[in-house]
Amino acid sequence: MQIKHIGTMLAIAATTLPQASAQNALQRAGQHVTYTAEAQASYSHNKTPLWLTANKYGMSSVDTKNGYLRMTIERQADADSAYHWRFGYGADIAVGAHYPSNGFVQQLYADIDCRLVRLTIGAKQHPMQLKDNELSSGSQTLGINAHPVPAVRLSMPRYWNISGRGNWLGIRGHISYGLMTDDNFMQDYLRGTKNRYATRVLLHTKAFYLRAGNAQKFPITYEGGLEWATQFGGTIYNVRQTPIKAGHHLKDFFTVLYGGGADVTDGVYSNALGNTLGSWVYRLNYHGHGWGVSLYYDHYFEDHSQMFYNYGWRDGMWGLEAHLPKNPILGKFVYEYIKTTDQSGPIYHDHTPEIPDQVSGSDNYYNHGLYTGWQHWAMAIGNPLYVSPLYKGTRNLSFIGTRFKAHHLGFSGDPLPCLHYRIMITHERNLGNCNSDWTEARTLNSLLLEAAWSPLRLGRINTSGWTAKLAFGLDRGSLIGHNTGAQLTITKNGLITK
Repeated sequence: MQIKHIGTMLAIAATTLPQASAQNALQRAGQHVTYTAEAQASYSHNKTPLWLTANKYGMSSVDTKNGYLRMTIERQADADSAYHWRFGYGADIAVGAHYPSNGFVQQLYADIDCRLVRLTIGAKQHPMQLKDNELSSGSQTLGINAHPVPAVRLSMPRYWNISGRGNWLGIRGHISYGLMTDDNFMQDYLRGTKNRYATRVLLHTKAFYLRAGNAQKFPITYEGGLEWATQFGGTIYNVRQTPIKAGHHLKDFFTVLYGGGADVTDGVYSNALGNTLGSWVYRLNYHGHGWGVSLYYDHYFEDHSQMFYNYGWRDGMWGLEAHLPKNPILGKFVYEYIKTTDQSGPIYHDHTPEIPDQVSGSDNYYNHGLYTGWQHWAMAIGNPLYVSPLYKGTRNLSFIGTRFKAHHLGFSGDPLPCLHYRIMITHERNLGNCNSDWTEARTLNSLLLEAAWSPLRLGRINTSGWTAKLAFGLDRGSLIGHNTGAQLTITKNGLITK
């Protein structure tokens, strides 16, 4: 897709609007355009440490030496918040050294807003919901660890008040259909092996969130909802002697809406069409004067076995997030405990005439019998503590360590107006998969120390918009090895048009 296509999409959309609204929206589309130029270089002993690669929307490499040059031009639709019709767009292009791809389009999208509804066309980075995007280890379903998928997405990015003047209840969410872009990468990565992969895979995601409470009138609010995704369609290789053509007809687009159907290999034991997974997410907030604290829970499920309470919810992510009163030492604090060891139990048995009971255990999180699992460009789409296949270096795209317990801490603060820091500490004890041949648990201890310096002036030189970020990462343990590395990122932000 070329950058000029953004203008074409905007022009087509404008023909569906009232003439005056279209003209005004298009006139404003040239205002408040920003740019970001960025250069990054990493050097490590062994692989790049986990927290130097994770939760960066796939802008990552595990190679000892790596880096990129990146240029982004964006216009936020929210710049026209006073208007009913709003346009936004972005083009984000990078050239990498020792990356899975030497050159790639990270983002290319158009946003068309009407009141509370937004239509997004293209590849766009969408932040996590109900978690802190800077300090959390990551959402288990819709995370920020992998490259964005080009999609058509209809959303309500802000809560819609459904309770009248009191504004005590609100809803928001999205639904999208997209196409994964790592076909060539998988074919190159797995060349010479018989390992399974799929091309032209479609991705469907949806989410619905409910907000109860009004922080302006009462300090306690609740947010919760469902995040649900399905990989389907495409052509699957190295499962049978001949490639498998998976369903991608119009009916399949409706089937994945409700998680129904079956794969072509299921036979009489139908489960669900494609790789279906999701999370129930909940968050309880207390809003103080200049401070706040939140408790949250993310319950992950595969197919339907833990979607409801059939097998008990013994796995999940429990989190605590605190925003402290303004001070020069500590601004935010996050603690998370993640447990994924149950997976509906160790036994899977499809009902037979001899044993009619159905036992849907051994969920094998993030993996699937046909598709290469919950990954894009060999990076986990969800939480990076399910160690991404890219870290294995074995030319296999399955997840090898999905049963684990982990503790995660994150801190950040602003000791000076021009200085921001971030610290993350993680301990993980991993038991492999349900069918793993590991004889003992493997551990991962990861550390991130990061400082970002954004001075307004250096002597007589105006440095407004410049940021220099230096990060140090460390991994110790038997899960992904001993890794030590440093990363330098130089960023320049500015306005193209006011």
